Amino acid sequence: MLIVTAEVDPEIEADWNRWYDEMHLPDALRCPGVLAERRFVSNGAISESDRGERRALGKTLYTTIYRLASPAAVSTPEFTAMRGWGRFTPNVRSRSRVVVALGQDASDSR
Repeated sequence: MLIVTAEVDPEIEADWNRWYDEMHLPDALRCPGVLAERRFVSNGAISESDRGERRALGKTLYTTIYRLASPAAVSTPEFTAMRGWGRFTPNVRSRSRVVVALGQDASDSR
């Protein structure tokens, strides 16, 4: 799985969502090894911690989970070419990107 989160500037959210749904996701699904996607949006307070200090922040966070044939799917030339936020890059406040191999738990990585 590939899990991507992003927080974008509120003034571009409508354009961001249109681009993401109509262009970015279809482009990602055409890449070899990208099998499916599911997109989520969280509204309201988000719990966050920094060095043990917890706080609740009011922001909108977008999360997309891609099902991959293998972790190598994110390294194909096709995926590399479509990856990124394009013209929205300056308006992405924060992001995270994690590739997780299914069937592997924390005890497997020690």
